[in-house]
Amino acid sequence: LQILPAFQLGGAEQMATHLMCNLDRDRFMIQAISLNDPVKTELERTLVDAQIPVYFLGKRSGPDPRMLYAIDRLLREIRPHIVHTHQYVLRYAFLPAFWRKVPVRLHTIHTIANLQHGKVGRVVNLVAFRGGVTPVAIAHEIRTSICQTYRIDNIPVIPNGIPVASYSTPQVGRSIWREREGFPDHATLFVSVARLYQAKNPRMLIRAFAAIDPLSSNAHLLMVGDGILRPNLEHVVRRLGIESCVHFLGLRNDIRNILGAADIFVLASNREGNPLSVMEAMAAGKPVIGTNVGGMSELVDNGRTGVLVRAGDEHALSDAMRRLLDSPPERRAMGEEGAREAKARFDVSVMTKSYEVLYENMLEESI
Repeated sequence: LQILPAFQLGGAEQMATHLMCNLDRDRFMIQAISLNDPVKTELERTLVDAQIPVYFLGKRSGPDPRMLYAIDRLLREIRPHIVHTHQYVLRYAFLPAFWRKVPVRLHTIHTIANLQHGKVGRVVNLVAFRGGVTPVAIAHEIRTSICQTYRIDNIPVIPNGIPVASYSTPQVGRSIWREREGFPDHATLFVSVARLYQAKNPRMLIRAFAAIDPLSSNAHLLMVGDGILRPNLEHVVRRLGIESCVHFLGLRNDIRNILGAADIFVLASNREGNPLSVMEAMAAGKPVIGTNVGGMSELVDNGRTGVLVRAGDEHALSDAMRRLLDSPPERRAMGEEGAREAKARFDVSVMTKSYEVLYENMLEESI
């Protein structure tokens, strides 16, 4: 039983959906809980197509103690052997799973532990981890942060996975997509797939892009995603005079086609876990420019599959963008190396097998 806040188009939600859809149905019966109402995303449609039941609990905004009783009721009915939680839901799921004596309880941590959930959330996590819940890290850097924050050891590390083949074979060709969206073949397209909020530092990304003089270099920046910063970012773009070069595409369901048509992927985050967007870009054969935070260095080999810079270093980010803009052969070589890495390391089958082994080992130990 997987429990998430909702099935929005974020990394944790995609990871959980990939996992549920690829687990061995002969060994596992799979169900899910969304604390919130349906959000009508592609992920929800994917779960429907896969015939995976999802229970929507209608959570209110802010703290909602009703979730404790709603989860407890479902656990009493479903009687799962495994409860696997993500993001902040452990504060609602820990006690019901403890009361109902669920044999296996685990919680995947998707970002640096000391930056998660505020002080109250970290206290809940500490109690849960000492009360039988096993934390799982998606990167070694995150494992280290869990050890330091909660003073616990023996934490399994299972990197996220993606369906690599789907990103290496877009549904729409590069030239067709560009013509349809209004971009010439000879333009250089940078793309960033990220929510528009502070942790992703989109303001710095836009300023760094402006510094490469996109008007004269025929470069464009595609911002895929949405968030509360969008109005402010649009104002920044107007103030910099680069409205014709920066394009806010919003939430999209054709990420693999966008990546297929782009030239360079860039992410300016202040913090990260094990970002699926970077894996997707590498699977699509694109070089990655990113900040060296969280598990980024475990994905991107600096100088071979992309360029990593210090978080918050706008000049270094701009220099990296200029470097790959000016060197098509280098970016093609990086993209080819990244595609090979993605095929070998990032496929969803690798992640799924690791969780299957973990689930079964924990079940055996609980008997």
